[in-house]
Amino acid sequence: MKIVYIHYHLKTGGVTTVLRQQVDAVRDTCEPLVLTGVPSESSFPCAMATIPGLGYDGTDQTESSPENVASSIIQAIHLKWKDGCDIVHVHNPTLAKNKNFLKTLRALQNKKITLFLQIHDFAEDGRPAHYFLHEDYISDCHYGVINSRDYNILLKAGLKKEGLHKLPNTIKLFPARSTYTKTKDYVLYPIRAIRRKNIGEAILLSLFFKNNETLVITLPPNSPKDIESYEGWKDFVKDKNLNVEFDAGLTEKFSELVLSSRFILTTSITEGFGFSFLEPWTARKSLWGRKLPDICDDFERNGIRLTHLYTKLAGPVEWIGEETLLITWEACLRNAFAKFRMNIDEPAIRKAFGKITKNGVVDFGLLNETFQKIVISHVLAGQAQHNQLARLNPFLSDPGGVTKEEELIQNNMNAIRHNYNQTIYKRRLLDVYFRVLEYPVRQRIKKDVLSTHFINPETFSLLKWSDDVE
Repeated sequence: MKIVYIHYHLKTGGVTTVLRQQVDAVRDTCEPLVLTGVPSESSFPCAMATIPGLGYDGTDQTESSPENVASSIIQAIHLKWKDGCDIVHVHNPTLAKNKNFLKTLRALQNKKITLFLQIHDFAEDGRPAHYFLHEDYISDCHYGVINSRDYNILLKAGLKKEGLHKLPNTIKLFPARSTYTKTKDYVLYPIRAIRRKNIGEAILLSLFFKNNETLVITLPPNSPKDIESYEGWKDFVKDKNLNVEFDAGLTEKFSELVLSSRFILTTSITEGFGFSFLEPWTARKSLWGRKLPDICDDFERNGIRLTHLYTKLAGPVEWIGEETLLITWEACLRNAFAKFRMNIDEPAIRKAFGKITKNGVVDFGLLNETFQKIVISHVLAGQAQHNQLARLNPFLSDPGGVTKEEELIQNNMNAIRHNYNQTIYKRRLLDVYFRVLEYPVRQRIKKDVLSTHFINPETFSLLKWSDDVE
């Protein structure tokens, strides 16, 4: 088969990693070609071509019209293969980071190009700036997702089982531990520090580390809003003289940072696939922190044990002020609903707020940076507040604590090797391609139904949805 892969860019990150793994998985049986809006920062394991009109809005897009971009895609395909390709596999097609993207894909459909659209992230999941408000998503083609949560949501939103495919990612095992590596006094949060990674919670957890370990965060973010948040946390840490190191991955080798750490931390409030819940075990490192049940359910069904992770970090509402929290939370909620042209009434708002503040506590992951800093400042103000938070969250008494750690690490490593290896991934991917070619589908995504599954007042997070960093 001749497979064309399309993504906005090939910058280092989750989707690019997946695309690279897909090419690696099939290139001995298929002929791959990658088309992207921005030239790759590094070598890629197959032929590539750059089509500027595929890039994010604001990049150098010399081909403005969707028809021209579609023509450039077809031209690139025929330069590679005289008779054209079998499938065009498109990554993250429902994100309006390129306002013409859906029109470009429809133009390809009109040229009888067979599309397979793989969703990693939803605009409906806290990304209103990247939502196609006035356009329906592409219909009458096969879709793919990376977890059971998204699979079940899209079935409810109108897609059919024969036209929807679950493609959990493959996990590349970490290199063997260096013989000279020694564990050091730090806990590692190995991420690019975008807002949804919930950096404030990692900083809060560091106040409870038993041996005064340093919290180390590897990489800074790229987008302006994420940078604003990140710089705010750096200033806060400096002002409070906290034991946190930022940007370690800019000067230190990533593998050594991982292998030398006491354990790996995660506090993210939103994930697509959830690499962070799997990769640490392959480096023989335990993972500790916040669990995302709708993401982790797949992993646990495959034998990976994550019961030691917590699902909520409770903070006293009185530290923020109930009325202050309600005013900010309600305004943000109404704004989000408006951006997706959804309605919500006052009783629903009051009911949801009552649920998230039940018993006078609120999950730290639902708070924006301003409120998170207030909570952390209370913990720093005295031992009484420190102890109060520990009583509300017993897991804070033993950060990183894991019963039978070596046994847990070995179990999880074995489960990852068995369920997320390239052999299984290749078989799944090729099976999807054969189904895409053999079984045309008539289906469409009902956007209004899709939105209701992601914009839920009872789990509504200011950190995810608020534009106001401070």
